[in-house]
Amino acid sequence: MTLSEAQKQIGKENFSDAVAVTRRDFLTGAVAAGIASGAGLGSIYFGYGRSVGRPLRVGFLGTGDEGGVLLGAHNPDYLNVVAIADIRPYNVFRAFHGDVSSPTASTARPGLMAKYKWATEDEARKTVKVYGAYEDLLADKDVEAVVIALPLHLHAEAAIKAMRAGKHVLTEKLMGHSIHECKEMGRVARETGKILATGHQRHYSILYDNAVHTIGTAKLLGDLHSIRAQWHRGNLPGNDSWKPPMPDDDSLAKKLAGWKKDLASAKPSDIDALTKRIAQLEAQIEDKVVDAAAYGYTPMTLGDGSARTPLQELIRWRLWNRTGGGLMAELGSHQLDAAGIFVSAMHGPGKKVKPLTVTAVGNRSIFPADREVDDHVYCMYEYPAPGYEEDKNKKVVVTYSSINGNGFGDYGEVVLGTKGTLVLEREQEVMLYKGAAKDTRVTVAKAKDGTPTLDTTESGGGGGAVAGKAGGEGAPPSRGYTEEMEHWAWCIRNPSPENQPRCKPEVAIADAVIALVSNIALANPDTQPRITFKPEWFDIASDETPEGVKPDVTRERYKT
Repeated sequence: MTLSEAQKQIGKENFSDAVAVTRRDFLTGAVAAGIASGAGLGSIYFGYGRSVGRPLRVGFLGTGDEGGVLLGAHNPDYLNVVAIADIRPYNVFRAFHGDVSSPTASTARPGLMAKYKWATEDEARKTVKVYGAYEDLLADKDVEAVVIALPLHLHAEAAIKAMRAGKHVLTEKLMGHSIHECKEMGRVARETGKILATGHQRHYSILYDNAVHTIGTAKLLGDLHSIRAQWHRGNLPGNDSWKPPMPDDDSLAKKLAGWKKDLASAKPSDIDALTKRIAQLEAQIEDKVVDAAAYGYTPMTLGDGSARTPLQELIRWRLWNRTGGGLMAELGSHQLDAAGIFVSAMHGPGKKVKPLTVTAVGNRSIFPADREVDDHVYCMYEYPAPGYEEDKNKKVVVTYSSINGNGFGDYGEVVLGTKGTLVLEREQEVMLYKGAAKDTRVTVAKAKDGTPTLDTTESGGGGGAVAGKAGGEGAPPSRGYTEEMEHWAWCIRNPSPENQPRCKPEVAIADAVIALVSNIALANPDTQPRITFKPEWFDIASDETPEGVKPDVTRERYKT
């Protein structure tokens, strides 16, 4: 099925038929270049409107790496970006011009000028207001809602101030830096009536939704009993994405001088690209004028005896516990979210199953003492399987590892059941095997009673059982960023109790509890080698939290 054929198919009025076709054909790869890509088809697949009539007037708080991705993924038919707030010149530059540091970066972060077809930044600024402090943006009456992509420790503060200023909120994951903060965010959302969503985008991935159908509805894997997930990266000292160079680093100045020298003798065809790279690097160096201390960032003496400046804490915020949440918050939360979705699928539609226990170990064996976060984490979780209440042996075990120093295997999930195995790689590909036979190709057929079943043919010892490369050649599958923002805007424009984001506070807090309790286990392996999750931790209305801090929506820092 080609993309145009897929579009004609889902153009039918009956949404349920469209989804049924998607899920059935997805497993055989028939819509690899069409519906499974999710490109512009999310509204039909997930059942929200194809437009919101009047696009939501949105401000972006934070336009760094992740904020730039969200700017690049938003659909102007649903969201109209009217303001941005960032204290770093580098991030403001990239928000408009895109990230030209590499072709991959440029694709992920194309910038507002490309998105809205503005020829110059001056033209763009006639429509998009630029603020430094995010609180100034929140005072803008023209802004209806905000997307928060600030460092993790600011999520709760910014979200609560925004909701109290009358704005709806979509905040990047994690929901908050602590569970009491998450509960405070959820409570203020209930008090103000504002829609609060969290950006765990796998809830809007057509690839993952089809996996849920495979596991829970079609039951092609049989009884789920084990999930293995990982996110491995090749970061090493001197080549660490979480420790970018500071703006006064000599290497940046030398690079700038070299590029300017190259520009003088560049071929006409290379001048435009090189000019853009020079302008972006100049903006990065301009960050040295930022008074980070004025925005609450602090100095610190690091474990290796060196001094960390407030500006370093701002730019490298993922490295420290006060501002970040380590590997579990940044990476593990995504995959534990996916694992929870898969386990919940076994229990039936609408279920959100919580883990029972976590055991974890972590270490910093590669990087020096220039940070507080681990560079290796290994976690094991027990989830209840169907029938657990009657038989406590019925559990699903989820293992998770996130490491630096070797990116072998990249990231993805392996879901093992009694009848089959489902492999999801890099949010791009899904492979379905019968049992554990990796040399067996799989299709989906009908059993005698009409239910779906796995039908296998030998592959001749070749390559695996690829059930579908979602997106096909040249069309990678949507990772869900666009759809999560579209649906958020649609829920705001169509207010009713049933119109809620798929990752609303009651869902998002569960992902936060899992990641943050894992961090507690990692930090206290001797005293808390195994932690049992308490139901009260997941309840926004309960005052009980794993860190022992009572939620309080009257905190001074939440006042506008």
